[in-house]
Amino acid sequence: MSDEEHHFESKADAGASKTYPQQAGTIRKNGYIVIKARPCKVVEVSTSKTGKHGHAKCHFVGIDIFNGKKLEDIVPSSHNCDVPHVNRADYQLIDISEDGFVSLLTENGNTKDDLKLPTDENLLSQIKDGFAEGKELVVTVMSAMGEEQICALKDIGSKN
Repeated sequence: MSDEEHHFESKADAGASKTYPQQAGTIRKNGYIVIKARPCKVVEVSTSKTGKHGHAKCHFVGIDIFNGKKLEDIVPSSHNCDVPHVNRADYQLIDISEDGFVSLLTENGNTKDDLKLPTDENLLSQIKDGFAEGKELVVTVMSAMGEEQICALKDIGSKN
């Protein structure tokens, strides 16, 4: 037997799926759904009655949670739809680099440097102005299907 320790470099995740199936008829407004391979928040659901042949259909209108585009899909209510695992996490803003990336402090004290500033003009100006004024800012990062984006901002007071 060898006493050497083996270290494996692995780029794979634990095999956790980015989505889970849910019956179309059970998805409600303000829930999440995958439409055209994009994670969306459901803003409207309408169900048609069954026809002479076939299933009741659910008509979903969703807004992409990352780029704000409106997407639509029609699915038989008895079929399964993909629902994204959507997570939100709060991080403290440490720094903004010139190339548009932010440096965030995680709960365990590590830094997260792989996020870009948001594309939303209003949120972008709030973050830049607040940071320039020396305020302590906490950003909310939403992640789904391998994408992450800053979606909200909280001011927790100024640095003293």
